[in-house]
Amino acid sequence: MEAINLRDTFTQFLNKFPMVERPGWHVHFKTKLAWTVGILVLFFALGNVPLFGLSPESMDLFGQWRAIFAGERFSLTALGIMPIVDASIVLQLLVGAGIINLNLSNTRDQVFYQNLQKLLVIVFSVFISLVYVVGFYKPDPAIAAHLGVSLQIISLMLFLQVFAGGMLIYFMDEVVSKWGIGSGISLFILAGVSQQVITGLISWIPDPTSGLAVGVIPRWFQLLWPGSPLHVSTYEMMEGGMIFLFQNNLIALISTIVVFFVVVYLESTRLEIPLAHSMARGARGRFPIKLLYASVLPMILVRALQASIQGFGRLLWSKGITLFGTYDAQGNAVSGLMYYLEPIYSPWDWIPSLVHISTPAIAGWQIATRLSIDLIFMVVGGAIFALFWINTTGMGPKDVAAQIHNSGLQIPGHRRGQATIEKLMEGYIPKIALMGGAILGVLCVLSNMFGTLGQASGTGLLLAVSIAYRLYEDVASEQMMEMYPTMRRFFGGG
Repeated sequence: MEAINLRDTFTQFLNKFPMVERPGWHVHFKTKLAWTVGILVLFFALGNVPLFGLSPESMDLFGQWRAIFAGERFSLTALGIMPIVDASIVLQLLVGAGIINLNLSNTRDQVFYQNLQKLLVIVFSVFISLVYVVGFYKPDPAIAAHLGVSLQIISLMLFLQVFAGGMLIYFMDEVVSKWGIGSGISLFILAGVSQQVITGLISWIPDPTSGLAVGVIPRWFQLLWPGSPLHVSTYEMMEGGMIFLFQNNLIALISTIVVFFVVVYLESTRLEIPLAHSMARGARGRFPIKLLYASVLPMILVRALQASIQGFGRLLWSKGITLFGTYDAQGNAVSGLMYYLEPIYSPWDWIPSLVHISTPAIAGWQIATRLSIDLIFMVVGGAIFALFWINTTGMGPKDVAAQIHNSGLQIPGHRRGQATIEKLMEGYIPKIALMGGAILGVLCVLSNMFGTLGQASGTGLLLAVSIAYRLYEDVASEQMMEMYPTMRRFFGGG
């Protein structure tokens, strides 16, 4: 009884925090589309508002994984979706391990879960903002002198800006989830990765290191066009071999195309369980279990865990503590434990001849160890987080069995009852979720090894393609519900 009272008291306290109310009526498709597009425009606008008082010597916490966690560095969207992701990780671990006993099919427990997540988002927004200001974002002495205030005041202003931007992203995610199409997190990731891929494909902006265009299409136009001042002969290309193709992003273009088609194929691969209505004879259907049943979103959780580890290492290194490793000027680990725990970002991290360009002291066995650890981390982490994901989002065997049973459906040839359906689903859903998570982990590492356009990262590209595919399905579903109101009422859409 005390536990129940404590939960009720805690819920009343959390309910006082601002939140986006879910509409109590049916929101038309055009209205949802307008909210979604409006939030996307606002997200890009906030990403172009620089942080006031920031020194040019500042570093970005997320570095190579900026596209995955959304937002623009050194802007109001600097935190991105990281607080939301971290809150999800903690809650999934606590619920999955049984430390917090919640039945997420129960409405009351769902509300408590959402309130806990809201509190954790605030906590992580404060914590990560402090990490930024303490270890990565330096106050500008010139602005402090111009305003006549201390550097600590400028640091406080930076903290408030970063925190406010993080909370804005949280509320924007809530608006899209409740008033728009899909989820804000997915929308922001898709926007960021798409921007990087398009930039890596067609941008004419010259690369400072080579003078060639950043985009692969204009770059190869410069390389192949005889009249171009940067024209390269066939002999020079052949002499450069695979290294030349890697350096000029042709392999990255091929890798991006391959990943796109592989993810679309995996998204369309499914096992269908036959269903029949217990009351209406001849009424049959199928329950699809996709190979990527848990979607690719658990990959964010795995990468967030890796990013948190590296962020901790960078913070210690910035304070002069090199116990766990050291970093170069770009924030990449080059020695110690953090080197082996750092993910593979590109071909420059595992091909010895390319690795030795920047860090000649790295031995071959060290490169192989780092690659192996990253592969194991992604495969095992992807499988585990996929399992946690389905159990905390109402996609587990018990929840699915309840949905099927409550709809008046049954599996032909099996005894009627929720327990029978649940037992059958337990033989499929967890295994497929684990398999899909492991496959995605392998694909993430492989795509990073060969590179992607715009340095979007393999994980970012996987997320973007899968999100775009599911967004298309959501739009098609919304249009279907709009055209057939009876179907909307049948599925509880109001």
